[in-house]
Amino acid sequence: MTDQFNHGNPPNNPRRRTLLGLGTALAGAAMLPGAATAAAATKAKGPFPKNFLWGAAIAGHQAEGDNVNSDAWLLENVQPTEFKEPSGAGVDHYRLFDQDIGMLAQAGLNTFRFSIEWARVEPVEGLFSVAALEHYRDVLEACRKRELRTMVSFNHFVNPRWFAARGGWEAEGAAALFARYCEKVTQHLGHLIDYATTFNEPNLARLLFGIPGPLSGMAGNPRMKAMLAEAARQTGSDKFSAWLFGDFDRIQAGQLQGHAAAYQAVKAVRPQLPVGFSIAIADDQAVGDPAMRDRKRAIAYEPWFKAIDEHGDFFGVQTYTRELIGPEGVLPPPKDAVMTSAHMEYYPQALEATLRYTAQHVKKPLYVTENGTSTDDDRQRVAYIHTAVAGVANCLKDGIDVRGYIHWSLIDNFEWIFGYGPRFGLIGVDRKTMRRTAKPSLAVLGKIARANGV
Repeated sequence: MTDQFNHGNPPNNPRRRTLLGLGTALAGAAMLPGAATAAAATKAKGPFPKNFLWGAAIAGHQAEGDNVNSDAWLLENVQPTEFKEPSGAGVDHYRLFDQDIGMLAQAGLNTFRFSIEWARVEPVEGLFSVAALEHYRDVLEACRKRELRTMVSFNHFVNPRWFAARGGWEAEGAAALFARYCEKVTQHLGHLIDYATTFNEPNLARLLFGIPGPLSGMAGNPRMKAMLAEAARQTGSDKFSAWLFGDFDRIQAGQLQGHAAAYQAVKAVRPQLPVGFSIAIADDQAVGDPAMRDRKRAIAYEPWFKAIDEHGDFFGVQTYTRELIGPEGVLPPPKDAVMTSAHMEYYPQALEATLRYTAQHVKKPLYVTENGTSTDDDRQRVAYIHTAVAGVANCLKDGIDVRGYIHWSLIDNFEWIFGYGPRFGLIGVDRKTMRRTAKPSLAVLGKIARANGV
């Protein structure tokens, strides 16, 4: 065990309290390797369904680099900023995508999940970049030549700068603008896309700030307000609103409208393309009275359960860890909990619990669109994968319609306000040379994929 994992991080440490809640949903997560994990894997032996998706994911802004026309790029570079460091060149995936996809395919995985960056495709409102669209055609063709299936997200948190400057998802007309962008992408590339998600974790803000917990005082703090004010000044905006930074209720309302409009726009172009979205779900465990846990679920998940029922073909589950919730709100992890380098509790069995919970509310096919752990000790990641995949197998045995497991992430990349510290990748990157090195966990997941079972 490396010093990236530590037992009993003091709950009164404000940095750990902040990272605990935010890391749970942003990243992109207990038992360690041992008898219990082996028992779970033994229980879950057997083949997975035919055509099951085994993959890994990245997000454009986190990996590509130089996404200069995005709201995130501006927020990373203003002063003051909530970001530890700017994304800069990323991990150069925009240039090295073929190498990254080749490593995924060679390992034995059959699916690549990635996002198309709206800020690249429509850098100025109403002006669409053919060069950017053709770049993403090259990415999709790189998958096709390797017989990989593709799952594309139209929005992975990041929006064009001009969109944020007009009020983002809080402004009138946001849904129509998003639908127009999705329509353009589908017209140009839809025939190469196998699955599409409108949004990645649109419930993030509600998940983090919906009930009392470690981040209750973070929303609207003076530093965040100053960051947004400077972004507004630099863009001549009366209301600069971006993903995690704005009026959460208004953002959610705009995104719900955006999903419905985008779903209809994509279907009008390519009716047979499966379209859904993915949300962040923690394994919420009530400590004592479950009322607060149920309140959190009603705020963070239920609006999206309803949305997929009305407009959606599948539902993406993204789970990393659990949260303990008492009558007063979110509690710190147990004192003896093992903590990851992203300051989450190491708890891979959370995935099985969230799949079972989701299946009670969603009557559409489920895909695990993100699941993983941040660590510099790849043995921890290997153990995490075995336990998580065994949990999926247990769900399948009980008749839950799970159709894919996509790991976060394919490569170490930019982890939002935390910068390049947390490492979730199956592939490591030397950011000075951009050299890629496959970790043993990539081969382990590839072996599971080739066998289509544990």
